[in-house]
Amino acid sequence: MRAVFRPRPAGAGRTPETTLLRRAAFRLGLQAGLIVAAVVAVLVTAAVLVVLRSQHAATETLLSEAVMRAEDVNDPPASVWLVLAKPDGRTSTPGLPPGLLDDATLTRVTRTGVAEAHDVQAAGEEYRIDVVRRGDVTVGGALDLRTAHAESRRLVLALSVVGGVGLLLAAASGALLGVRAVHPLAVALRLQRRFVSDASHELRTPLTLLTTRAQLLRRHVQRGANRKAVLADIDSLVADGDNLTAVLEDLLLAADPRSGSGCEHIDVGLLVSSVVTTSVAAARASSVNLSMLDAEPAYVGGNPVALRRAVTALTDNAVRHAHKAVTLTVGLRDRHAVIEVADDGAGIDPEVAPRLFERFTSSGPSTAEGPRRRYGLGLALVGEIVAQHGGRIEVCGTDVGATFRITLPAAAAPRSLPSNLSN
Repeated sequence: MRAVFRPRPAGAGRTPETTLLRRAAFRLGLQAGLIVAAVVAVLVTAAVLVVLRSQHAATETLLSEAVMRAEDVNDPPASVWLVLAKPDGRTSTPGLPPGLLDDATLTRVTRTGVAEAHDVQAAGEEYRIDVVRRGDVTVGGALDLRTAHAESRRLVLALSVVGGVGLLLAAASGALLGVRAVHPLAVALRLQRRFVSDASHELRTPLTLLTTRAQLLRRHVQRGANRKAVLADIDSLVADGDNLTAVLEDLLLAADPRSGSGCEHIDVGLLVSSVVTTSVAAARASSVNLSMLDAEPAYVGGNPVALRRAVTALTDNAVRHAHKAVTLTVGLRDRHAVIEVADDGAGIDPEVAPRLFERFTSSGPSTAEGPRRRYGLGLALVGEIVAQHGGRIEVCGTDVGATFRITLPAAAAPRSLPSNLSN
């Protein structure tokens, strides 16, 4: 059984931050849409009222001018009918709808001299009526309002369509702007959450090693160990403290998107040897024999603190799950530096193998054969570190143990060995 780490793009998948981003963007888009809808509704209503008022004034002016200028009932404006009532008789425009200009209205205006203007219904249609008296002649006019009403309906429909399209565009623009506005906050929250989880996990192993070293030092002092042995333990304790500080600084740099990772020439054998030296006390406390085979000379370019974190995490994982022994190996294969961490533990659960390098992977409950492996963040962080260095990590698991293999592009051997990877 073999599993390989495949890095995922940053921000891929659904996270609490992306869920927050989508909800905030939806709310902003909805609010923007409602605001624009209210503004559009007010503007459309105002525009319709202005246009309707203008249409009404235009129809009144058209009908009034037709009535005031009428000399006969022939050739009135379009959709207008005229009636002239004179002492010697009454004439009207051919096609005048029945019931529009009745004798009662004409007689009343002729008798009182007071002009009348109003809307009437005839044959299911609406008309505008205007009757005036000019000397001994009473003139009445009727205007068909169907054309004006049709124009009003077209205007309302056009404004409604434009308003609806504007509302949709406003909602989409609001959602887009919401995403852009909330994105920096989501990134900050994601970085914060990631840093807290990574720091709590990555600092656990150095703190455990530091605590173990301090306990051993106290035991040696209580037993009256000689000065030279005590000083050696103190030097190791100081080195462990320096490693802890370096890990914390590397985590802080990794959490800052503006910072870049330093690249140094690294002696892989020396790095792995320092990890073994630092971890051997904790392994011995767990009754595990931690050892390193003779290493071939291998060099890579990268961040020594980050690679040390990766190897330390793999070693700690192997010690926690080993029965008796953990072995580390360094070598060169096809111009690549290879680091292997092998243990004789319970092996890898086949159900977990496809998700082995995902964050917070659980291997299930313990069995009669022993506790199942727990992965959490450790292997995911190791995979990310290896991917940042242009390498790959894979695991070969059996029923009697597991071997984690890190493969990194090899670099040429330097003329002088680095001195920053001491115990």
